Amino acid sequence: MTLLYILLSGVVNAETKAYFSQLTERAQRLAEVSYQASSAKLPAALQKLDYDSYRQIRFDPAQAIWKDESLFSVQLFHSGFLFQTPVKLFLIEEGQITPLEFSSDFYRYDDDAAGLLEEDLSGAGHAGFRLHFPLNNADYADEFMVFLGASYFRLVGRNQAYGLSGRGLAIDTASPGGEEFPEFREFWLVKPQAEDTHMTVLALLDGPSLSGAYRFDIQPGHQSRVDVEARLFARRDIDKLGVAPLTSMFTHGDTSVAPPDDFRPRVHDSEGFLTQTGHGEWIWHPLHNPRRPRISAFQDASPGGFGLVQRKRRFSHYLDKEAHYHRRPSQWIEPLESWGEGHVELVELPTPDETHDNIVAYWVPAEAMQAGNSRHYRYMTHTFDADLARHALAKVVRTRQGSAGIPGSQEANPVTQRRFIIDFQGDQLSGLSAGQPVQARLEAGQSQISDLQVHRLPNGDWRASFRVDSSHEPADIRLWLALHGRPLSETWHFTWYPEELDALGIKRGSDVSD
Repeated sequence: MTLLYILLSGVVNAETKAYFSQLTERAQRLAEVSYQASSAKLPAALQKLDYDSYRQIRFDPAQAIWKDESLFSVQLFHSGFLFQTPVKLFLIEEGQITPLEFSSDFYRYDDDAAGLLEEDLSGAGHAGFRLHFPLNNADYADEFMVFLGASYFRLVGRNQAYGLSGRGLAIDTASPGGEEFPEFREFWLVKPQAEDTHMTVLALLDGPSLSGAYRFDIQPGHQSRVDVEARLFARRDIDKLGVAPLTSMFTHGDTSVAPPDDFRPRVHDSEGFLTQTGHGEWIWHPLHNPRRPRISAFQDASPGGFGLVQRKRRFSHYLDKEAHYHRRPSQWIEPLESWGEGHVELVELPTPDETHDNIVAYWVPAEAMQAGNSRHYRYMTHTFDADLARHALAKVVRTRQGSAGIPGSQEANPVTQRRFIIDFQGDQLSGLSAGQPVQARLEAGQSQISDLQVHRLPNGDWRASFRVDSSHEPADIRLWLALHGRPLSETWHFTWYPEELDALGIKRGSDVSD
């Protein structure tokens, strides 16, 4: 690295800090006045676009911003269809700020969209943008990050396919009064130097309850990483502030009670929710498509991090050659400074199919944000595949459940007697012989648990199994493996709701023989 490169990088970084400081002041001033929804109005032809026509509008790669000038390039999304509110885009190049105006020359209008070339599209604006970088090989600039819609952004690492989404903020998610979706209204894209492997995006967030300034320092790679800084200013009291939210989809998988009418054994962008508490405990919560909305709160102080994870990485796990669920990224959130007291919240909503995101996770600070308050958050988020390098304990690789009845037995067996099996893999478990005194430690409150067992499986994994009788009340269960009192695994956490048996069409409390 040359001295000139170091000096140039230092100048660019100082300029970026100055721009972010100005953006922060603007967000603060914005929060001091009443919220004004965007007055931008799309041309009538774009307002009426349907899904098929919108898909026929394609950005022309030859028009990519910074093409042949940097390792990074930028492509744009056309407004229309679901994206009725254009965003403002600006380029910061060599200390100069230039608006990135809309032009139909950026796009190809094919088939059903060809008629748009005869329309007046002035004022159409851009819906968002995507970033490209030679991620998988040096000869092609792969799309690796997208900002599109409200405060959503999506990120992939090497050899991954888009799945879950990040968001700038979540407000009153799963609350009786409804959720608020603040929006990134303006973006500033800082041009990287020719050989830079990272770049910066600044964004202005605005919504009825607050405004905010965001800085995204982005580094694509095997594990694409984004360092996020958010400075928030409240217009009014906020009941539930969701920091660093992740949004995903779980339709069916290992935890499903009733097998769906689907040739695919699993359909999900994420299969589990992983947290590391402030005390260092790793907790795995397998995701579920519930019959009713479920909210789980994990009280904590200064959490180590949380994320939504896709651990199963083989095509045979999903059998879907179009969706490539085996390539969907896992994503981790890690504070870069203490977040104090609060809780990590997981929301699981019922969904009929894979077209709806139904999983949301975020951090909720203990102290509510009131009108006139400001907050400052710094965190890192990055993609990964099945495992986090820093998580060294054995991991849950399978959660299954079913009737606790013994085949051929005449013993009455209430349907609410469920057997759970949890399989663990990795770390020190792999080298232990079947004769080692591995124990399962289980906590289940007042729920009736019986027949707790631990066995080594033929492939070297270890299985814990038990019965739970929860005729009426939910059973909140925690389980982990230990040897001589020392934890060998992460903690498996699951809440069993007896009403899930309704999916089987069997009356709860009845015997199997009824």
